[in-house]
Amino acid sequence: MAGGTYTTQNKIRPGVYINFVSEGQLPGTLGERGIASLALNLDWGVAKKPITIVAGDNTLPTLGYDYTAPQMLPVREALKRAHKLIVYRLNDGTPAAVTVAPLTATARYSGVRGNQLAIVVQQNINDEKLFDVITLLDGTNVDTQTVSDAEQLTTNAYVTFSGKGKPVATAGAPLTGGTSTTATNADHTAYLAQLEALEFQTVGLVSDDASLKSVYAAYIKRLRNTEGKKVQAVLANYPTADQEGIISVKNGVVLSDGTVLDAKQTVAWVTGATAGAAVNASLTYTAYDDAIDVNGKLTHSETEAALQKGEFLFTAGNDRAVVEQDINTLVSYTPEKARHFAKNRVVRVLDSIGNDMKRIFESYFIGKVNNNTDGRSLFRSQCVAYLNDLQNIGAVQNFDAQSDITVTAGNESDSIVVELNVQPVDSVEKVYMKVKVV
Repeated sequence: MAGGTYTTQNKIRPGVYINFVSEGQLPGTLGERGIASLALNLDWGVAKKPITIVAGDNTLPTLGYDYTAPQMLPVREALKRAHKLIVYRLNDGTPAAVTVAPLTATARYSGVRGNQLAIVVQQNINDEKLFDVITLLDGTNVDTQTVSDAEQLTTNAYVTFSGKGKPVATAGAPLTGGTSTTATNADHTAYLAQLEALEFQTVGLVSDDASLKSVYAAYIKRLRNTEGKKVQAVLANYPTADQEGIISVKNGVVLSDGTVLDAKQTVAWVTGATAGAAVNASLTYTAYDDAIDVNGKLTHSETEAALQKGEFLFTAGNDRAVVEQDINTLVSYTPEKARHFAKNRVVRVLDSIGNDMKRIFESYFIGKVNNNTDGRSLFRSQCVAYLNDLQNIGAVQNFDAQSDITVTAGNESDSIVVELNVQPVDSVEKVYMKVKVV
């Protein structure tokens, strides 16, 4: 299904082409938000495939570490605000293994984490003809199977078994040989290709690689302008992107346990917070969860300079780290994209309109409704209901169903043209007060 923007009515593929300039499901519903994505170098897990994690999930079998472990920091930070996180393991490697003849145990996934696995084989205390085969991770029992023959063993969340015959007792045989490779830029490209087919609002890049930042920026620009997929990316220190689809994080924070995060690591939280932010909400002056200070404090003049460059930054105050202003990197304003496009709350409203109207059209109208007065009137009524919902929750204002939307026949028999006036609601961020003393 195609989408994007248009200059003239010359599109070939069926789709929805929407231009936003400065001047969902059916009625009563808005599209889901809160889906973020990160691609990471990991030491365990399915390689080069997306895995969906929600807060509270047991990440031990899927990603190799408990949710509270230091290795899960990016996942944990993103899920402080995101409802779902699509994790993609960029790298691969070789799986660890051990043989205690006739039994061979092989780690389910590649990576050095497999080297912390071990197999214990001991005689069952209730039946001397049976053996307990125990899988340990970091010395903790994660699986026990009782068998009389190695062939009876089944794959668990951590190892696969092979071999035939009576198991041989061992106090603990560690798996060895597990390796983790380092991801390449090509792995990121493969990740982005898979992510394109999935639903998400924000993708983050936890890297300082300048070439990767340009790849992500170009990817987002293409999705937004050519594919009609209104999403954003969060990068560290990349204000030169100069587009509403890219958020550039300037500095980091200090967590309550003393963990110091730089801008690159803070990308994870901003990615989750941006994805999880409601269409009628701003992150301006939102406190970073569990942060007590800022890593990389800026002076007043430095803060103003960063904001003028389109940088997303944190400010310290009252033992907290708060978002100074919920902005993206757009600074080159035009009549078609004026200053309000630099505000992420406004962009979320416009992106929701683009994504939801595309979804409504795909689900209920394309190929199903006649392109005549009745059919266009039906589509218009659904658009009006959707926009009224946005107005009712304070995402847009001053919408007049009689004058702010028209749906007319296009130049070709299978096309329609929608013209819409919409005024997104921004949040109060500045107060200019005049106090008269009498």
